[in-house]
Amino acid sequence: MKEIRKVGILGAGTMGRGIAAAIVQAGVEVLLCEKDQDLAQAALAKIAEDFDYEISRWAITEGDKNSLMKKLAVTANLAELAGTDLVIEAVPEDFDLKVRLFQQLSALCPPDRVFVTNTSTLSITKMAEQLANPQRFVGVHFLYPVTKVKLVELIRGLKTSDATYQQVREFLVSLGKTPIEVYEYPGYVTTRIILPMINEAMQVVLEGVASAEDVDTAMKLGYNMEIGPLALADRMGLDEVMKWMEHLFRELGDLKYRPCPILRMKVRAGHLGVKSGKGFFEY
Repeated sequence: MKEIRKVGILGAGTMGRGIAAAIVQAGVEVLLCEKDQDLAQAALAKIAEDFDYEISRWAITEGDKNSLMKKLAVTANLAELAGTDLVIEAVPEDFDLKVRLFQQLSALCPPDRVFVTNTSTLSITKMAEQLANPQRFVGVHFLYPVTKVKLVELIRGLKTSDATYQQVREFLVSLGKTPIEVYEYPGYVTTRIILPMINEAMQVVLEGVASAEDVDTAMKLGYNMEIGPLALADRMGLDEVMKWMEHLFRELGDLKYRPCPILRMKVRAGHLGVKSGKGFFEY
């Protein structure tokens, strides 16, 4: 099985940058690809900024940061990903966009290249149907913040080969992650379980039972959660949370996944959480 020395990451948003940071911290080189050079350079600067924050916490040294940044390169040329040993896609949760990019990558990369999609809700099997080598395709759901959360969901499509699954599993373990094996089903494990809790927390606020602050305090102190469900939703991005819930509601038809009206109101108002500066809380 080919050793993974360099990983290509497609998409340099919050998740793409987090995955890149986690991989270089494990000593593996990363080529991060964005749709234009300005976005690629901005992503590089943001990762450097994140490492500066770790320096301020005494978690790493300036020398560590320099060493990590040397393992990281950026590009706006999709063809350059053909020179990597593994490609991880981390673009927004849009089925058609992901398929289109993987079809382009399939034409550029050698036929033995393993493709990973970072998704929390979409069908691995359905995506793989559009590709020439569906046995080389697998899903990995990294959780935010990627560098801190040890859990990853490793999702098999119907045609994912055992060799592909094992290669990606071993790679994830080398990053210090704990993969759980998940067979394809809408929402997998973590998304399917956390979304009804977040939705119910929103419903409690909507009904005036308690404030957002008190709901989160109740769950943190009462159930030993590090972060309350509403602050977690703000971190995820309320627009993303609504997109996931609508997808699960369509797929499963279960009312517990019908987005709470207060979520729709906040998304319409542009109050998307941390990324917009305001959601259930202000940032």
